[in-house]
Amino acid sequence: MIYIVKYTGPFGFIKPWTAVRDSETYSQQFLTPSIVAGIERKLFPELLKDDDGEIKKITGHRLSYKQISQQQEQTQPRGWNEKGRGTNKEYYRPYAILVRGVMLEPTLFLAFKNFADAEIASRQHICLCRNEDILYPTEEIIKVSKEEFDTDEELFAGFELVFEKDDKSFLVGYNRFKESEPMYGSLKVVGTPVKSNY
Repeated sequence: MIYIVKYTGPFGFIKPWTAVRDSETYSQQFLTPSIVAGIERKLFPELLKDDDGEIKKITGHRLSYKQISQQQEQTQPRGWNEKGRGTNKEYYRPYAILVRGVMLEPTLFLAFKNFADAEIASRQHICLCRNEDILYPTEEIIKVSKEEFDTDEELFAGFELVFEKDDKSFLVGYNRFKESEPMYGSLKVVGTPVKSNY
C-alpha cells in the first residue's frame, strides 16, 4: 500500500530545463528528478544533512492541470556585445522574448511508502518551481495500492515522469544536486491529464 497526498492551487509553474529545446520536450508539464528531490527537501528538511540528491520518501507523483497559459518573459544575456570602433564603440545587451507556460489549477498527487511521511507532508504547502505558486494539501490522506494509483484514470489522472533510463527514455535536464549529471525519464500518462470539466 502507498499513501497519497493531494495538492491543489490556482497556478503552477515548472521551469523549462532549456528554453531552446522546450518545444521538443514540453518540459513544463512534468516534474524532473531534481524538482521532486527539491519538493522532498522542503517537506523533510532533515534530508538536507549529507544530501546526495536521491529521492528517499516520495515513491511516485501525478500532475494534471486545467490548461497552460502562455506568458511572455523578456530576457537579456549575461554578456555584452561590442559595436563600432574607436570613439564610436558601444556595448549593448540585446533583448529577447521567451514564452513560458503557467499551469492553471494544477493538481499534484505525491505518493509515500508510509503513513507517517504522508501525514507530515499533508500539513505543509509546496511549490513546484516558483515560490509564489503555492499548492496546498487537502486534509484527507488516500490509502491505495500502487496498482490502483497507476491504473485509476478517474481519480489519479495526470503526467508522471518515470525516473529511469531505457529505450523509451529521453533527456529531461541536468541534476543540480549531482554536479549537473544528465537526468533521463519516460513519460507515463494516466487518464486525461488536461482537465476537460470546468
